[in-house]
Amino acid sequence: MEICEGQGWRLVVDASRTPYTALIGGEGWACELTGAELLALQQASGRLTAQHGALAGTLMADEAIDIELELPIGDPDSKAWGSLWLGLRGDRGSWSLQLVLTPEPGGRGMEGGWTAPASAAFAAALERLRPAEPGGGDQNC
Repeated sequence: MEICEGQGWRLVVDASRTPYTALIGGEGWACELTGAELLALQQASGRLTAQHGALAGTLMADEAIDIELELPIGDPDSKAWGSLWLGLRGDRGSWSLQLVLTPEPGGRGMEGGWTAPASAAFAAALERLRPAEPGGGDQNC
């Protein structure tokens, strides 16, 4: 089990727990994620932070930017799909993340977000995680 946390954020990964192998949290909220949901969050966060990094140098000092991404989550065999939406909002120097998990039929959904300092730390912890593997060992965040 790996526990990573800081001011305004938390990430706990335990691959031995199924179906919810991860717990994420922010100021006053927390939610468990499946391995597929965690993987989608890792991918979305990596893509958005990379896009922000590529665009930050082109932004004026007071110019704001909103970038968002939605990824499907589900089992292609059962045709049961949910989605994970992640939005990044900020300027060239700092940004915050907002998350919406839309469940597959019969699942649970959630919304949450992190402040700018917590978002950067949380995204960095996600980046350090190895991709979730079924039955995998400890993570390294």
